[in-house]
Amino acid sequence: MKLLNRRASAAAARHEDRASLLRLVSLLLQYPDADLFAARAELCRAADALPESPARDALVAFTDWYRECEPMRLARHYVETFDLRRKSSLYLTYYLHGDTRRRGMALLTLKQRYRVAGLTPPDGELPDFLPVVCEFAALAGPAIGEAPLRQHRKGLELIRTALHEAGSSYSLVLDALCAELPSLSEAERAAVADLALAGPPAEEVGLAPYGPPLNEMEVRP
Repeated sequence: MKLLNRRASAAAARHEDRASLLRLVSLLLQYPDADLFAARAELCRAADALPESPARDALVAFTDWYRECEPMRLARHYVETFDLRRKSSLYLTYYLHGDTRRRGMALLTLKQRYRVAGLTPPDGELPDFLPVVCEFAALAGPAIGEAPLRQHRKGLELIRTALHEAGSSYSLVLDALCAELPSLSEAERAAVADLALAGPPAEEVGLAPYGPPLNEMEVRP
């Protein structure tokens, strides 16, 4: 019985550590507003407190940069990286479905999953926004909560590759997230390479309102 209790306690600790990592990834991938700036020291401590792993090392390296970055420069870098570059958009269903009608169904499915788990996405934010998906993963656990991350694993790899190619420190956050997910098979890596060249699916009548902002720099509060 004591052995079972120890194993249960260890499993619960691993679950909480994983949830903490996913919550930290969710926060770090959000627009760096005044609240996040004020919490930078706390975010660094949260990264330091994670168990030793490649993911933890990547997040510690990122939060070191994040803490020292001048606020206006960081905000501009975020907008230029995620809002103005289609290749590193944080809206996951775009990579799988492009601006097609299938994307609408995928967004609806995500909303339904969140509703069942008791998670309500922020007003004005799409359910496939990566920080929201990571928050759901932390809330609902590996089996259910991380299913959308596994489903969009190829899209995550595209984002990660684009961030590395752009020389963005945010690539470290995607490195940490991808390190915690199943590795890509050779076939999946080939599919990622093909998708990087051809781009996501498209159709004449699509879902333009769901696309990432591309035409001008977004002015965030």
